[in-house]
Amino acid sequence: MRLAFKIVMVVAMTIAILVPLLMIRGVIDDRQNYRAQAVADIARSYAGAQSFAGPVLVVPYTETVEVEEPDKYNIVHKVQREVTHHWTFFPTTLDVRGPMRPSTRKRGLHEVRVYEWHGKAKAHFEALIPAPEAVPRRIGKPWLSYGIADVRGLRASPQLRINGRSQVVEEGLGSRSGSGLHVRLAEPQAGDVLRLDTELDLVLGGTESLALVPLAKSNRFGLQSSWQHPSFGGSSPRHELDASGFKADWEIASVATNAQRQYQQGQILPDLRGGIADMDGIDAVGVSLIDPVDIYTQADRATKYGLLFVLLTFVGFFLFELIKQLPIHPIQYGLVGLALAIFFLLLVSLSEHIAFAIAYLVASIACIGLIGFYLVAVLRSVGRGLGFAAMLATLYAALYGLLVSEDNALVLGAGLLFLVLAAIMVVTRRVDWYQLAGSRPAPRDPGRDAVGRHEPA
Repeated sequence: MRLAFKIVMVVAMTIAILVPLLMIRGVIDDRQNYRAQAVADIARSYAGAQSFAGPVLVVPYTETVEVEEPDKYNIVHKVQREVTHHWTFFPTTLDVRGPMRPSTRKRGLHEVRVYEWHGKAKAHFEALIPAPEAVPRRIGKPWLSYGIADVRGLRASPQLRINGRSQVVEEGLGSRSGSGLHVRLAEPQAGDVLRLDTELDLVLGGTESLALVPLAKSNRFGLQSSWQHPSFGGSSPRHELDASGFKADWEIASVATNAQRQYQQGQILPDLRGGIADMDGIDAVGVSLIDPVDIYTQADRATKYGLLFVLLTFVGFFLFELIKQLPIHPIQYGLVGLALAIFFLLLVSLSEHIAFAIAYLVASIACIGLIGFYLVAVLRSVGRGLGFAAMLATLYAALYGLLVSEDNALVLGAGLLFLVLAAIMVVTRRVDWYQLAGSRPAPRDPGRDAVGRHEPA
């Protein structure tokens, strides 16, 4: 009965420690929300995550059509109406490239990554204006349109040249991809072929992410930056990454993307509020300047192992109590469990002010030192207390290895659990659990079994 009671007590205390662990995870979620608010504040005052699309050539035309309409007496008459439509032409080739110059801005405790993109977009058009058919058309002034997600990011007046001649750009007009820039062109004639070589130079500021939309038949994109931790979205580029930063190049054919069809259907520029990995909208490629050590993500991952830490510690207590006959009160279980939970709160709070690795080291030393000091008295031995502290130090070191090796976290975690189970089995391999539980079954009497057995006649 005593053994069963202890097992129930250990399980109950483990479940009870889930409450502070869940509360700490709630604190981490709140801090993540505060950082998201800081990013939103910077985006409002500077510019948000950026997307760039274009150019696209739009040619309006008006045609006269005959339609049937009822009059006030509900009598149907044939009348002529003018209807305006557009022809949309995409570039045959598009080359967009330029450096992203990163910097950081602070809101309270949080640093937000921003950049200035010094972009150059070159495009070539071969646009055939359809000849008139049975229905007469009146062709209007076409315009060249560029889509930009947040025009507040323009740091200077963009410079546009068409066939070598400078043009004055204006705010977006009729852009299906959101706000942007446009320039009006001279009216063409039916059957004309518009051959345009365009070159746009712009400096565009943004927050964390930049996406480029492949609208041409043949697209080439190139981005480079001194930021050492890029995250690429869309199709994977050819890229180089070293201590000086990254360089990425994309080559995309129109048959490999749905961007043209999506543009004509009216889809908007990619929404990058969730980052490059979660962008939604027109097909695009791009890069996000990420933080390689997101303290809240790391701390959240660490708390997922918190229950395992508590359970392993309580199992150790349980074995000491049963094997060494050391009485440990449930309150002592609880205090040690709370000390383990406080580690994660210390980790989050310290990592907001110092490097994550240093914060992890300081929080580990503080909690292991406190628990070791306490266990010297609880386990009635300096050696046992220090041994338990050494075991915890090994667990904390293993946890840090899991956190910094995200790609290998599963295999490392499985290996850790196997080693812990193996250690418990080795230590308890000679334990007589029936004797500890006080419920050893009575030995069988071979002689009595023989007397009670009857052979068939």
